[in-house]
Amino acid sequence: MAECDVKLYALSTCSHCKNTKEYLNACGVEYECIDVDKLEGDERKQIIEEVKKINPNCSFPTLIIGNKVIVGFRQDEIKEALNL
Repeated sequence: MAECDVKLYALSTCSHCKNTKEYLNACGVEYECIDVDKLEGDERKQIIEEVKKINPNCSFPTLIIGNKVIVGFRQDEIKEALNL
């Protein structure tokens, strides 16, 4: 189980985002998930700006584990970052 903060920026319709969520759930990791496509207006703009600061391409999923940023569903990198 992760000892650090885990935050996932995702799209509700993205298969890679879904795989990332399923993997985190299977590992028993507590995480905050923001489905960016379900946000509207200023809230959506604000979250997109947050994502661009850590992932200039603004692609999804963007996963933050502690101070490590993982873009895309990269199971090995996620496992390593979580110290599993």
